Amino acid sequence: MTYKYQDPESLRHDQYKDSKNLDARAALHRQFTVAEQSWLPWVFDQIALQPGERVLECGGGPGWLWRENFDRIPIDCHITFTDLSDGMVAEAKAALARAADRFTFRAVNIMELPFDDHSFDVIVANHMLYHVPDRPKALAEIKRVLKGDGRFLAATNGKNHLVELRHVGRDLLPLSWLHAQEPTPEETPIARGFRLEDGRAQLQPFFSQIELRLYHSHLAVTEVEPLLNYILSSSEARQHITNERRQQIAGHVQQIIAEKGHFHISKESGIFIARS
Repeated sequence: MTYKYQDPESLRHDQYKDSKNLDARAALHRQFTVAEQSWLPWVFDQIALQPGERVLECGGGPGWLWRENFDRIPIDCHITFTDLSDGMVAEAKAALARAADRFTFRAVNIMELPFDDHSFDVIVANHMLYHVPDRPKALAEIKRVLKGDGRFLAATNGKNHLVELRHVGRDLLPLSWLHAQEPTPEETPIARGFRLEDGRAQLQPFFSQIELRLYHSHLAVTEVEPLLNYILSSSEARQHITNERRQQIAGHVQQIIAEKGHFHISKESGIFIARS
């Protein structure tokens, strides 16, 4: 069974046809994350790019990683930017037009990479592998196009990521946006996704050296509207959340903010660094 969050056609033409839904989610993190360093600069630090390296990003969305860290890209690096969505690729290309000679932009499915063997020094998959329906196939493709001494970086979340937000759905929404498409615990790890808890086991058939680095942060939300926008960025949420339920969520969160000063939301994020 293919779940909606892993359905390429749904992702390409609905949820991520452009950056609108993704930006509603990112906005909550940008505005309310409490951390020593912002996420995208932290990810860039973990990549540790060297001059002249050839990079492939899979599922890069609207190019935020490179837009945020543009002035930090070493000289002579060339970045092949890919995403499943034509709309995302177009947005990234427009935003990075000033450095067109340093980037190649293509709409690509990670399970069928149209590149020669051993083409890249670095491959990045930032919060996207859980969308891939056949991860062994995708990881085999990554291993094929990665140089023998190259490195693959895969960022993802843990099972308790945003757990308080899930509790809001569980308590207030019988047909919760969060649970409508979720696999049951009895189903396979592939169906459940790619998480901090099981990512290493999924990478091990393809890579001999795997390191996990954790990003320490949480959300301290002080406004209701950005949180509602996050919830409603899902097409499932828009289908199931009525105006009455929306008001329920707003009232519940506003009460917590009034009592505690903010609505605390846990975050569990990190990045696997894998080598052959």
